[in-house]
Amino acid sequence: CHLISISDTDETCLVFTKLSFHNAVVGTGLNVKLMLYTRRNPTCAQGVNSTALGNLNVTKKTTFIIHGFRPTGSPPVWLEDLVEGLLSAEDMNVVVVDWNRGATTVIYSQASGKTRNVAKILKEFIDRMLVEGASLGDIYMIGVSLGAHISGFVGEMFNGQLGRITGLDPAGPSFNGRPPQDRLDPSDAQFVDVIHSDIDALGYREPLGNIDFYPNGGLDQPGCPQTIFAGIQYFKCDHQRSMYLYLSSLSENCTITTYPCDSYRDYRDGKCASCGRAPGESCPTVGYYADNWKDYLREKDPPMTKAFFDTAEKKPFCMYHYFVDIITWNKNVRRGSITIKLRDKDGKTTESRIDHQPATFQKYHQVSLLARFNQYLDKVAAISLVFSTGNVIGPKYKLRILRMKLRSLAHPERPQLCRYDLVLLENTETVFQPIPCPKLLM
Repeated sequence: CHLISISDTDETCLVFTKLSFHNAVVGTGLNVKLMLYTRRNPTCAQGVNSTALGNLNVTKKTTFIIHGFRPTGSPPVWLEDLVEGLLSAEDMNVVVVDWNRGATTVIYSQASGKTRNVAKILKEFIDRMLVEGASLGDIYMIGVSLGAHISGFVGEMFNGQLGRITGLDPAGPSFNGRPPQDRLDPSDAQFVDVIHSDIDALGYREPLGNIDFYPNGGLDQPGCPQTIFAGIQYFKCDHQRSMYLYLSSLSENCTITTYPCDSYRDYRDGKCASCGRAPGESCPTVGYYADNWKDYLREKDPPMTKAFFDTAEKKPFCMYHYFVDIITWNKNVRRGSITIKLRDKDGKTTESRIDHQPATFQKYHQVSLLARFNQYLDKVAAISLVFSTGNVIGPKYKLRILRMKLRSLAHPERPQLCRYDLVLLENTETVFQPIPCPKLLM
């Protein structure tokens, strides 16, 4: 938003503080600006504070966006998209908390040391909203990195009565291992959801909310550079992915389904496909609509769960989950991995390599493998399978398949596809046309 004079009100738009790397080196004193956006002023921020609420309508939901550590001083790249996405999802007040003067420093501990002061300023503002008739249940905070802990501090000041807090990759350094009152925790709001996308570096490893989402296990995000030669992106990309997954829930045409589970490995092994609820009930989704699971989670004791899922490399990030059930009739046990490819009648293909650990195929035993595809094909015309044991030299093994069945996890009601009597020669692609499974097997 640029500084443009608007003729009828003659107001100027408030702009997010832009600072330079020089400011980061010398450090900045704390100065918090609150910038209000509504459907009346969706692109031109209005400055508000605890004495002037401006266009803020206290009868509507109010969402605060709180950024984190800014080692270079530049405004967050995702800010405009998030404001726009929230306003299109719901008619609400969006308050951007600009504490760039305070977050901009090369010394992380200086920024993390200012988080409680930011929280106090927000408490004063919310107190004023309450005087004007706002209710705590209508207040939602989205905190990024250090901002997640700021949200927690504010929530604690209101005894956990805020409607909701979303933590986007809450900061790990200086907070790991701290007691609940010194960080975000599930008692800070009526519902706390957290996305952990960088638990081995900038993010927080342990669960902090009622539901904690771990995309790709929370470690390396696909599509992010794996080596330091990528420069600044190497440090930021995993950490920022949490925000892009959240944005995707506001704008994309795909809903990212997640699977409550004890560990990432159990999820990949297909042990958590039911979501732990009655059949036909939906799994939790990540992002803006995660609170659909709120009531269910609050009945649990303790009211916490971890949820795992995998994503594609780029937006919209969605993966489509299927089970591949295989019954084999080899005399000897075979261990190996399967790659499955689907093709529709227009020639579009998508493939899944199920190789995170070797599967064990025993005679007449059904093995159910979780396959993850980054495209959804409405009508599958052909399937191909490759079996591999990982040996490059030596004999080629065969996998004799009595029956293969493909079933969609997201749409259990869809017809399941079968194929009988196949022999896979190791490392050789076998293509076939599937047939609908007989009703008896479904």
